[in-house]
Amino acid sequence: MSTFSLIDKPTRYLFFTGKGGVGKTSISCATAIALTDRGLRVLMVSTDPASNLDEVLGVRLGSAPTAVPGVNRLNAMNIDPEEAAARYRQRVIEPYRGILPAETLENMEEQLSGSCTLEIAAFDEFTCLLGKAEQTAAYDHVVFDTAPTGHTLRLLSLPAAWSSFIETNTTGTSCLGPLAALEKQQVFYQESVKALCNPLRTTLVLVSRPEVVALREADRSSKELRELGMQNQCLVLNGIFKTSRPDDPVASKFERRQQEALASMPAALSELSRQEIPLNPQALLGADALRTVFGKVPTSLSTRTALTPARTFPPLMSLVEELERAGRGVIMTMGKGGVGKTTIAAAIAMELARRGHMVHLSTTDPAAHLLWILDSLPDGMTVSHIDAEQETKAYSDEVVSTAGKDLDEQGRALLAEDLRSPCTEEIAVFRAFAGKVACGTDGFVVLDTAPTGHTILLLDAAEAYHREVLRQSTEMPETVRQLLPRLRNHTFTRILIVTLPEATPVHEAERLQGDLARAGIFPFAWVINQCLTPVDTTDPVLASRKDNEQRYINEVADRLAKRVAIVPWLTRVPTGSAGLSSVLEPTAPAYESTQ
Repeated sequence: MSTFSLIDKPTRYLFFTGKGGVGKTSISCATAIALTDRGLRVLMVSTDPASNLDEVLGVRLGSAPTAVPGVNRLNAMNIDPEEAAARYRQRVIEPYRGILPAETLENMEEQLSGSCTLEIAAFDEFTCLLGKAEQTAAYDHVVFDTAPTGHTLRLLSLPAAWSSFIETNTTGTSCLGPLAALEKQQVFYQESVKALCNPLRTTLVLVSRPEVVALREADRSSKELRELGMQNQCLVLNGIFKTSRPDDPVASKFERRQQEALASMPAALSELSRQEIPLNPQALLGADALRTVFGKVPTSLSTRTALTPARTFPPLMSLVEELERAGRGVIMTMGKGGVGKTTIAAAIAMELARRGHMVHLSTTDPAAHLLWILDSLPDGMTVSHIDAEQETKAYSDEVVSTAGKDLDEQGRALLAEDLRSPCTEEIAVFRAFAGKVACGTDGFVVLDTAPTGHTILLLDAAEAYHREVLRQSTEMPETVRQLLPRLRNHTFTRILIVTLPEATPVHEAERLQGDLARAGIFPFAWVINQCLTPVDTTDPVLASRKDNEQRYINEVADRLAKRVAIVPWLTRVPTGSAGLSSVLEPTAPAYESTQ
């Protein structure tokens, strides 16, 4: 392991990736600002469908580069999948207007309204920034704030996947409509692959926190990126804490937990060049706050020790007792990546099983790590993960054996070709998700869902799924037909929005709640995880972070949620049976500091 500095001799392209909630956006924005402060011109790009770049930089962003107030030479933009898809549909269909019948054009538009079009359209925008030099010629560096790990890995693997599909498809059509549109872009896909794999042009920055699960996921990401040919990697450890009050038991345990996690870091990850970023006492919103990441941390930390009881909130156990009364159904944890959805889901599932219920715990997250936090299962509890590769094979085999059984050799070849499309994976995973929801008719199903952007795409995919399946087969699983009605049935599906007491997780969860409402789905409760508010500490960094929490706890309780439960920051790592049980235990009264 060697140390390095992100802002010394950076490559032209910097990709920040890692588990949701580790601070990718904060660190990538801080890096961009630090480079501009050195006189360099920087373009900051978010490829996350659930981007929070606007809030962190304090400026409203769109799909075109926008100047960031207070930071000379920095422009920023979001790749918006919906806008990109609209442009993509226009580009694909326009050449055929006046040539093909209106009915054919309508069919093309319908075919291009699915989730696959969203993905490839967003990727088109992404490849332009990598494969077309003129797009970024005005900048010295391009900094990408990428989506949470599972989505990012899929995004980075798309150049090879789509290039291969184009090269081997002979029919001229696909789930994306006419292949001519894709063929024109193929050269840019190839150029993007070269840029991503060239260590002189691109650096993959793996961002993690000093936590066991986050480090394991960073290690997994590192391995998969290397397998994609992306060898130029480095590691940023964000939120390193060293207490100035060794006599403070909470602060000492906080520091010890981090040191134990770092000591158990996977060997391959520990060999990467590393930069450590101290735990910041303030919210990293706006240019001035972001400049403290690589500069001087503010000295005006909280020294307030007088505490008065404030409002109290029930523990997570109280929600379990309410959820149990239904006797069956689906419980889904949703929210920004890294807020603890997996932990909350596992704790609820284990408690329901201990109470004698049949419980199935599963995840739709492509970066799933349920088994990392479970050491044993109580009687009546089972666990699964929706494996994209396995589900895709099963779905493809089923289509071939049904829709393809009466086809001639040429017809079977065409069907097999269609199934090679990357879109087939989305269909297969969605079908598996619908199947898990259907199991809630026989007992409790607890679903640890993917980070927000992926989850919304999954829920929005219902109609697109119907169209795509009917294109390949005339059969529609009953589980898929019943999916949206079941999700909208508040007595059958209870959604828990999980957040942290911080600006970005709360406001992203608020957007999620709005998206769900537009789909006719309303959350059962909010869970505010990892709160320092109920914890008594005199460490100035922790006390300052604790002071910052109160406004966001109040915002959730007063404006956003019908039910709220609080999970405090725990001295015990919330893994294994004992650790997960501690997540449910009653909290101390919530406190707010006074002068």
